[in-house]
Amino acid sequence: MTSTPTTRSTGTALTGHSIIAGESVPGTGGTTQGYNPATNEPLEPAYSLIENEQLVRATAAAEEAFASFSTLDPETHAAFLERIADNIEAVKDELVARAMTETGLPEARLTGETGRTTGQLRLFARVVRQGDHRGVRVDPAQPERTPMPRADIRQRRIPLGPVAVFGASNFPLAFSTAGGDTASALAAGCPVVFKAHNAHPGTGEIVGRAIADAAAELGLHPGVFSLVYGPGASIGQALAADPRIRAIGFTGSRGAGTSLMATAAARPEPIPVYAEMSSINPVYFFDGALAGDQDSVDALAASFVGSLTGSSGQLCTAPGLVFVPAGASGDRFAAAVSRHLAEKAGQTMLTAGIAQSWTAGVERLSSQEGVRAVGQGTDGTTQNAPAPVVYGTDAQTFGANEVLHEEIFGAASLFIRYGSLDELIASTRRMEGQLTATLHLTEADHAAAAPLIPELERKVGRILANAWPTGVEVGHAMVHGGPFPATSDSRTTSVGTVAIERFLRPVAYQDLPEALLPAPVRQSNPWHLNRRVDGDLVLAERAGE
Repeated sequence: MTSTPTTRSTGTALTGHSIIAGESVPGTGGTTQGYNPATNEPLEPAYSLIENEQLVRATAAAEEAFASFSTLDPETHAAFLERIADNIEAVKDELVARAMTETGLPEARLTGETGRTTGQLRLFARVVRQGDHRGVRVDPAQPERTPMPRADIRQRRIPLGPVAVFGASNFPLAFSTAGGDTASALAAGCPVVFKAHNAHPGTGEIVGRAIADAAAELGLHPGVFSLVYGPGASIGQALAADPRIRAIGFTGSRGAGTSLMATAAARPEPIPVYAEMSSINPVYFFDGALAGDQDSVDALAASFVGSLTGSSGQLCTAPGLVFVPAGASGDRFAAAVSRHLAEKAGQTMLTAGIAQSWTAGVERLSSQEGVRAVGQGTDGTTQNAPAPVVYGTDAQTFGANEVLHEEIFGAASLFIRYGSLDELIASTRRMEGQLTATLHLTEADHAAAAPLIPELERKVGRILANAWPTGVEVGHAMVHGGPFPATSDSRTTSVGTVAIERFLRPVAYQDLPEALLPAPVRQSNPWHLNRRVDGDLVLAERAGE
């Protein structure tokens, strides 16, 4: 197997090869290509696929890098994340152009996604410098305590080990090579082996080089990051089974996610899988929200259609289920949605396969008894650009038919007409776990909405009011998660700074001499970390404060 060093990520021609521990490695398992979904034309270069034997090189390098990377001082660690962001911004024009060609997504969307990618890297750099994620706790010794003395006990959270991350189809940047899972795993101190998504391989290579270059520029072990191309099923399963991999981050289909979960659970030493998989994101309209004049109802309808059709509906938080009151106000809203939807043309979907799956899902939905058309747009002018659609049914039919609960990935939604709060609550209890739930209401609706809140808390990760679930803020308080099948672990989030906690575990040190304690828990506190001492928060003094 031959390999060559990667070059500085400033407009260099694509190689079509994996990047393993800083080197460009040709695969020996055949090739794949990206396609322009607007034309179905193949894109150059073809990408060579590694085989399982070659994958071991990446996981072994990650294991070798773990010792030094997991103990990196906060300043160097944070500088690494910032350098990745700088390198991505240096190739932004090239990156956005390639991503547009590979995904059919518009320039404005991808430019914004580039900013989100670099922004979350810099946010995690702040987290690393500040250090609270290390969770330092100190219970000082109490030798005079009776009837039993207390030992000196110190706790911190340490990185799990190398992490396998799988790129998402619908976010080629923010949920992909340097996206949230990679950024949070690297911020936790875990090397990453990234499985590139074969639908946007060139985009992945450009970002992968930016990360590999950052590691080289700061003198880090090159095994801190590898980017591999391979058949999704075989390489994905090999990653999940590899004993060097200690956790998995995944965004994708329910079938693929549960398959990785099964493999990870069947290992001699099982590992956690943090998978984001399926969500239809219910939206609840209350009477007061639809009681305004025609202009206000039209505005609501237009904003709904915009949320549904943005990025061709290929967002994990797209509003796929809408509860609308039965009666005149609901009729008026549905008619307004129909009018606005008729003005919308389909947008190019990410791949021909995704467009075909969307078509099959819509045909399955529309063929169900009791389901009727509410509105439809027109087909787009490119390949793989089907017309957006909305269908409708009633709460009783929804409760009795599991097909109506299935996600259709793309611009399709189902209106549920309800007649009472009891029907809303019953329908909510019937649903699977979701990423979001949205309430449209006025102050007059608060009493009616209050009993729904505890039901939603058991079903979703984020509850919104008078907004739309599409558009996920990256910050400290955000939760992008939810009960199964929205995610595989409802205790976590894949967006926001709390995401770092997925890749850490606690370790306690009892009566260890100061010289043997790791830096975060030493009495001298050389990293100037905040800590809890006997349960009380003690803020560290930092230079410049």
